[in-house]
This record gives sequence, C-alpha cells and structure tokens, in this order.
Amino acid sequence: MQVKLFHGFDKFRETVFWGEPSPDVAETVGAILKDIRSRGDMAVREYTEGFDGVWVEDFRVPQAQLQQALDAVDVELLNVLEQAAANIRRFHERQKTDSQLDFSPDGTILGWKVTPVDSAGVYIPGGRAFYPSSLLMNVIPAQVAGVPRIAMVSPPGKDGRPHKLVMACAALLGVSELYAVGGAQAVGALTYGTESIPKVVKITGPGNAYVTEAKRQVYGLVGIDSFAGPSEIMIVCDREDLPTEYLVRDLLSQAEHDPEAGAILVTTSATQAEAVRKRLVELVPTLPRREILQASFAHRSALIVVESLEESFEVVNELAPEHLELLTQNPLEDIVQVRNAGAIFLGADTPEPVGDYFAGPNHTLPTSGCAKFASPLGVPDFVKTSSILRYSPQRLQQDGPAIIRFAEEEHLHAHAAAVRVRLDAYGKGQRF
Repeated sequence: MQVKLFHGFDKFRETVFWGEPSPDVAETVGAILKDIRSRGDMAVREYTEGFDGVWVEDFRVPQAQLQQALDAVDVELLNVLEQAAANIRRFHERQKTDSQLDFSPDGTILGWKVTPVDSAGVYIPGGRAFYPSSLLMNVIPAQVAGVPRIAMVSPPGKDGRPHKLVMACAALLGVSELYAVGGAQAVGALTYGTESIPKVVKITGPGNAYVTEAKRQVYGLVGIDSFAGPSEIMIVCDREDLPTEYLVRDLLSQAEHDPEAGAILVTTSATQAEAVRKRLVELVPTLPRREILQASFAHRSALIVVESLEESFEVVNELAPEHLELLTQNPLEDIVQVRNAGAIFLGADTPEPVGDYFAGPNHTLPTSGCAKFASPLGVPDFVKTSSILRYSPQRLQQDGPAIIRFAEEEHLHAHAAAVRVRLDAYGKGQRF
C-alpha cells in the first residue's frame, strides 16, 4: 500500500490530470447507441444479457413488485429513508423560482415563464455498488420542479430486477416507472425510445465510464446534468489537534467509491501528514474494499503539505474538488476563500457522508474540476425559462429608431424593416 506525500503543491500539480474518455470506450458506446436506435428493445436485451448476465423480457418493474420491496424494508431503515427524503425535499423546496412579469406604466411587459421539463430519465447505478441515495437525490428535485413524468433506469441483478432497495425507494417516492436496464444501453433507450421504454427530454444521474460517455454522445438530443467523473474529496486542515482517525476515515469515505476516485489531504503540518500516511498504510489492507482503496491511492489520491492556509486555497481553487472539507480553525470565515468546489463541509462535526445521505443538499456534484463552472444538481436542472416580451406602441415608438440602427449595423435589413413598418403605421394613426 503506497500513499503519495508531497511537500508543496507544485510537485503534486505535475502528477494530476483529469482523464479524457478512452477512445475504446467512446467507440464501444457509439456502436451501442447506434444499435439501440436501430433495433430498440431487442438490442437492449442483448446488451443487458452480455453485460449483466441476465435476459430481461419485460424491462418495466411492475408496481406490485415495487410495493412488495417497500413493504419488506424493516421499520428502522424505513424511518431513516423517510427522514432523509424529507430533508432532501425541504432543502430543494427552497430552490423553486416563480415566473415573473414586470408591468411598465405604458403597458410594456417583460419577464420570464418557468416551466418544468416534460420528462426526466434518472440513472441509478448498480454495478460495484447500488445507490438508492442517488435515487432520492435525483428524483426529489425533479418532483419539486413539477416534472410530470419521471422514468428511472437501474441495472438488473440475476433475478432480472434492480436492487430491492432501489425498488423500495421508488415506491417510497411514489414513482412507478422503473426499468431494469443499465449501462450505455439504458442511456440510449431513454434518448431514442424503444418499443417499451418511452424517450425522455433530460437524463440525470451518475454512472460508470460507459454511462458518462453515453451521456456525452447523446447530449443535444437530450439534456443531461453533467459529465460526471470519479468521486473526489479534498480536506483542508490547519489544526494539529484533530484526531488522525478523523482525517483518515474521511479520505477513505470517497476513495472506496472507485479505483479512480480522488482523496486529497492538504495540511499545514508535515507531522500530521506523516501520521495520516502511516495510518492509511496500516488500515487499508484490513478493509473490505481494500483493492479499490489501494488503486485509488495509487492514482488520484495524495497528501500535500503546504506552508500556509493561503496556499491551501490555491490548491482548492485550482483543482475545484467535488467535496471539500474545511477542517480549519475558522471554517465559516475561510469559506470566502473558496471559489471552486462542489459542496463545502464546514468543521470537524460535518463529515462528507452527512451530505451523501441525509442533510438535504444534493450529492450529485460536479467532478474532475467542473466545479469551476458547474453547480450541484437541483431544481433548476429540471426547469427551463422562456422570456416574455410585450411592447406597447409607445415603447416601440421610443425604442424603434435605436433597434433599426442596431439591425442595420449588422446588415440585417429585414430586421430593421419589421420595426420600421410599424413605426410608419403609427405615423398614419394605425394600430392593430
């Protein structure tokens, strides 16, 4: 078990890259999507059998099976799921925006209309691990936004159905459209539509490299949330009094997701970094997901010793981590130094899993540096706005000459004429 330790960000920077999609993955996905578009359900069945080892005749999970899965959940776990769903819903309700119209005294109206997308497809992973939490985080904002149709897809197990807890969470949220299909073939089915899986207008939810590449290739035919990469966590620490175990366990909380996951500690203490390194070397070989953890620390994970807290924020803002823990002396004050991060966790009492499961803010976050320009999934991802304009005759008479001049400067004379013909009519006393 090797853990990379760097003294200074410059030495670490040379080792970091955000990977481009593999040409082999892109080619494979392109062929799958073309086949799904051409042959529909039969192609989906064949790819499902090839990748998941099961032939699925009927993709849609019957409502009765969803309810049976929910009924089988023990009372304690059901209570946890209900509380988490309530927290997520309460948080996302605050993100709702209303249509707005501004009425001027002369009768001009300017504003916008907010409308939910017609349909959303939610991908729920089911490969190395199943993530019912992702179902809650994707479906609830869509419900809050008012999306009239929500279709979920999730890979089947050997019984031809998604994981029972995925089915249970679907029933808990009152969403009945769940299909037992995963991978790039699921993205293709949601994009193009098949005989049994109607198409959607937007696809959200995390997945493996093939799912991500499929979303990349169909973007434009449908909307997507983001091109999600492997999970990441960065911890910034200037406190030597914090238990080493806090830092170690928080790093591992994301490193266990994927062999390509990133777990980075940025600390002002070389002593602390060495203590964390030793504990990781000792602990990881004893853990259930040790192969994934060892691969993660061999790739995008590291411990970085910096000279000051200010240098820590240079690291943060350049790498733009998905999850950022500020385990600093004054985290609420330090937050002003952060420009680029997906989710920011303040203080030693807020480990990253608080956000993954329960607190309410969305855990579907920008990865691979995309937090420099992207935001967490939320209600705004499931609505769109339409601009509303109504000019009064007075406003058009006032602004018309400027509009005509602007259009003529661009040599768009028909634009100018559309305004001029109205100004001429007004001059003759004609209004329609």
